[in-house]
Amino acid sequence: MIKDTKIKKVLVTGGSGFIGSNFISQSCSKFTDIQFTNIDNLSYAVSSKTQSELQKFDNYSFHLTDICDPNAVTKIFEDTNYDLVVHFAAESHVDNSISSPLQFIQTNIIGTYNLINTIKDINSRNDLDILFHHISTDEVFGSLDTHDPEFTELSNLSPSSPYSASKTSSDLLVEAWGKTFGMKYLITNCSNNFGPRQYTEKLIPKVIMNCLQSKKIPVYGSGKNIRDWLHVNDHVEAIHALYANGKFINERFNIGGGYETSNIEIIQLILKIMEKDHGYADSKNLIEFVEDRKGHDFRYAINNSKLKAATGWEPSHSFQEHIKKTIDWYISHTDWWEE
Repeated sequence: MIKDTKIKKVLVTGGSGFIGSNFISQSCSKFTDIQFTNIDNLSYAVSSKTQSELQKFDNYSFHLTDICDPNAVTKIFEDTNYDLVVHFAAESHVDNSISSPLQFIQTNIIGTYNLINTIKDINSRNDLDILFHHISTDEVFGSLDTHDPEFTELSNLSPSSPYSASKTSSDLLVEAWGKTFGMKYLITNCSNNFGPRQYTEKLIPKVIMNCLQSKKIPVYGSGKNIRDWLHVNDHVEAIHALYANGKFINERFNIGGGYETSNIEIIQLILKIMEKDHGYADSKNLIEFVEDRKGHDFRYAINNSKLKAATGWEPSHSFQEHIKKTIDWYISHTDWWEE
């Protein structure tokens, strides 16, 4: 799995969530000789159907664990000597971070601290060398104007929301544990992910599901805010490519899909496909402009040059192909979130 290493046991945090579950399913299928353990607190954004999908793999196990509980985290590490920890677990919805920031501080900062501090102690006590891969976000870099250059790994950290501030804090904690305590780490900052199994509070599934249910589709402000979009399968492949090339020790890599578009444009594209391919006529009438989000970043854009040079990775398909397949998945799985 990782070049010049013998990875046999991998711990995945938040592996029942959107990106984490896609990582586990692709990794379990691809690396059948590696054991993957998932710890997750099964928050509101997890479907029982996702849990059932993951249980089919022979090289997979699950523990109901909250990373905010240091004793529970310690117990997980004392039971097994892991070679790699892939840290997806996080509170991630910006709106929720504005209304209830404390949960983001607890999970994203304290939870990360519990993990890396336990790894530090376990490494020292058992003469181990666990690699900690911290999954982060492009939002740590703040906001860009229309003609600003893309974010690189050297861009200043300038978070705007409680969510992005909590992720920035966890990024810096991981780097500090690497410099001070010698913990091996990798940080990857990804752009907006989309694809199957994403909870319906996020933009793309919300637009699809609201269209299916003939509900209003809220659009913040003018809808002209710009995001870079990355299909979750491409995200996982980028992670695998980094591992395969061994370009990961104490490094940061940006992972983006290379497709920038405004929120209103992506909404209009989805509704156009819904009407043309699935018969949802006049769905554009569901669009409703609402008061803008507080501290709403205007534009995110990712420069992938470092990642591509290290691995040769490229997104597998065009955004249009991916979004059509994503729409098809949600139409075929309307009951995924019924509970």
